[in-house]
Amino acid sequence: MKKQLTIVTLCILLMSMLAACGSNNTGEGTGTNGGASEQKKSIKIGATAGPYSDMVNKAIKPLMEEKGYKIEIVEFNDYVQPNKSLDNGSIDANLFQHIIYLNKFATDNKLELSSVISVPTAPMGLYSNTIKSIDDIKEGSSLTIANDPANLARSLLLLQDIGLVTVKEDADPATISDKDIETNVKNLKINSLEAAQLPRTLDSSDLSVVAGNFALAAGMDLTTALQLENMSENYRNVVAVRTKDIESQFAKDLKAVIESPEFEQKIDEQFQGFSKPEWMTK
Repeated sequence: MKKQLTIVTLCILLMSMLAACGSNNTGEGTGTNGGASEQKKSIKIGATAGPYSDMVNKAIKPLMEEKGYKIEIVEFNDYVQPNKSLDNGSIDANLFQHIIYLNKFATDNKLELSSVISVPTAPMGLYSNTIKSIDDIKEGSSLTIANDPANLARSLLLLQDIGLVTVKEDADPATISDKDIETNVKNLKINSLEAAQLPRTLDSSDLSVVAGNFALAAGMDLTTALQLENMSENYRNVVAVRTKDIESQFAKDLKAVIESPEFEQKIDEQFQGFSKPEWMTK
């Protein structure tokens, strides 16, 4: 009987030790709410190739690494896979889209994604290789402009702010076209094309309204624009995560890094011409 009690006692001690080891495990795992563990230190951030991949690499990654994170950047060449990959867990965060696109994509595809914080964003601009100022734009000048509603809506607002066109008040941003131009003050000859093609048209057209990411991809200097858009906060790009991770430590640290003076300094040094969100300029 004593021998049996000794064996039982040893088994209990052994089980207690194993339980203690398990409770001290600080590996990555998931929390009780299904979100990422507070201990998650290896983070994959997706971004479209170009300025936002550069922003992650040059401004976000170094500051996150100072906090003890290992950051891997995953580049994408379209606007669909970054959110799909975020939803399925292939990446932990992404940076490539504004909040309007994020919300619509998430709703249309039944995804649970949320914005962490907005970041400085390359603005749309009116460019020319031959015209030096807005005042020099002549009657009947040729203009190329994006043909997709998302970029076209912003382009027309920019032209309206400059005073070159007026847009119908009831124009729907989701379906807008050049037919929604109410007045064309200088009778500009407008040609609508795919947004990615617009930088190449500057050799054959007097003017072009080019989105910031395509301008930078073509090696253009944002500060040479005749006019940059007065960007709405809704059009600034955001860092997004899965909604269940919005309160995770890595999401909080991403937000803290982007809000830091060191991040703004890197933007000022390496991303000149980017439009800063309101929270950064207050």
